[in-house]
Amino acid sequence: MPKQIPCLWFDGQAEEAAQHYTSIFPNSGINRITRYGPDMPPPMTEGDVLTVSYTLDGQEYLGLNGGPQFRFTEAISFQIMCNDQEEADHYWNRLTEGGEEGQCGWLKDKFGVSWQVTPVEMLELLSDPDPGRAQRATQAMLQMRRIDMAEIRRAADGVPA
Repeated sequence: MPKQIPCLWFDGQAEEAAQHYTSIFPNSGINRITRYGPDMPPPMTEGDVLTVSYTLDGQEYLGLNGGPQFRFTEAISFQIMCNDQEEADHYWNRLTEGGEEGQCGWLKDKFGVSWQVTPVEMLELLSDPDPGRAQRATQAMLQMRRIDMAEIRRAADGVPA
């Protein structure tokens, strides 16, 4: 399969977004920036950032300053698979700065991009072979914004709060 690079359409914030994301994810950095040339239609001017290529922990992305025509929606989100609560809290806290919390570990960052902060253990509990455990874990998760694995474990085990 050919390499796939998600392209995110921004309204003048591509470089700021790339700087923000690369400060959050390990093994990340900005790869290259291209700029608009002369005779650009408003609101762009010569020298403004056109694209920013950046890598987040090995995955390449492209930020495009395309203008105000298109906005992000929850129809597309990036799922962050986390090894533990500490890692999940790191991404949740950093990505909700200036953004907004959603249900079940979903959030919108300050640029409007949707993310799912997903502890791997949660997925294991939601698909537990014991249907009662899976149902209790799912019900607990559905009541949350930030995922709390201790609470989901407690619920899966049937331990009262």
